[in-house]
Amino acid sequence: MDYGTLRGIITIVVMVTFIGIFAWAYSSRRKQQFDDAANLVFSDDEQNSVSKDSGEQK
Repeated sequence: MDYGTLRGIITIVVMVTFIGIFAWAYSSRRKQQFDDAANLVFSDDEQNSVSKDSGEQK
């Protein structure tokens, strides 16, 4: 096996890995999980504002 063949095999492995990650990321089964993860930042702010509001009412 020469250097050119090795480079070709590595290129194919990297391309298949990229396509796999791309398919995983854009899979419709993962959409809800990704949406939930994207909104985690906002849910933390809502919890803090609720706890602040409840502390003022006491």
